[in-house]
Amino acid sequence: MIRLHFTAADLRRVTLAPTADALSETALSLRLGLRTGPRAGRARTAARQWHRSLPGGASARAGVLAELVTQDGFVPDFLTQPSARDFGDALEAAASTPTERLALDLGIPDASGWNGALARPGRWAYELAQGVPAASTALVDDTRRYFRLAVEPLWPRIRSDALTDRALRAEMLLRGGVDALLTTLGTTWCWQAPTLHLPSASTYDIPLCGRGLHLVPSWFATGPMVMYRPEEATVLVYPMYDDGAAAGPAGGSDDRPEALAALLGRTRAQVLALLRAPATTTALAERAGVSLAAASQHAGVLRGAGLITTVRTGTSVLHSVTPLGASLLAGL
Repeated sequence: MIRLHFTAADLRRVTLAPTADALSETALSLRLGLRTGPRAGRARTAARQWHRSLPGGASARAGVLAELVTQDGFVPDFLTQPSARDFGDALEAAASTPTERLALDLGIPDASGWNGALARPGRWAYELAQGVPAASTALVDDTRRYFRLAVEPLWPRIRSDALTDRALRAEMLLRGGVDALLTTLGTTWCWQAPTLHLPSASTYDIPLCGRGLHLVPSWFATGPMVMYRPEEATVLVYPMYDDGAAAGPAGGSDDRPEALAALLGRTRAQVLALLRAPATTTALAERAGVSLAAASQHAGVLRGAGLITTVRTGTSVLHSVTPLGASLLAGL
């Protein structure tokens, strides 16, 4: 579990990237291309289709980049360049990373990097960490070639989907505040103010220290990726909203808001839809077919996100959809 700890200053400094980061998308696409079975199945619908259409030898086409990106999830921090304008600028910035930072990011030889370490670094990785020019040139050439082959043809689609995701997140922020934004960022993520809990095989506690959080959407990511920056806002790369992930054969229905399932989780999306007609907690549990405790928990999360409102009526409480919740159900 990764825990991001917010202060009041951090909550005022949550920002949204204008689009996906081309360099980290290149690395994450390679990681997805190397995966098979259920681990690849966690990707967004279109990314899974891209994965199935990949010809053999994806890692071979990536050259030395494949030595930095592994199936276990490790991606060195310098391959994320959220401030770069485009892929060329991002690649130039990565190639210009100081050697001491490269060594830290890669965990070479004995340092513990911000995001882990290469499990079995080869000779080229050592040379890169030592600042050998030929190693840096190989990284630039091979990464540029792989981007052109595997990612660039998709880039207009990635940019378009990132803009859609950004509009959705901005609407959540505008209508429901930071609580709504962080609550709906990932279906398996948990926002318990002042801490955002992210599922991870490793355990980290990361204080944001008043510098804020910069959110970067990813088309290829299957989970969170955190980049800690000592002097700037921490970067959180998150899987962008997948409006095709849960679409049924007939495109969904008003009674089951399938398009929201990828954002809220299937049961919570169903609970929100059921509250088009106001209900007590008991009635909601009966409608949704869940326990009273589960209905109360789902209602609490939706209320915290600004999607429903709860008022007391005598000895009971009555839940109903807010304008923000109604907008989501209608399809923002």
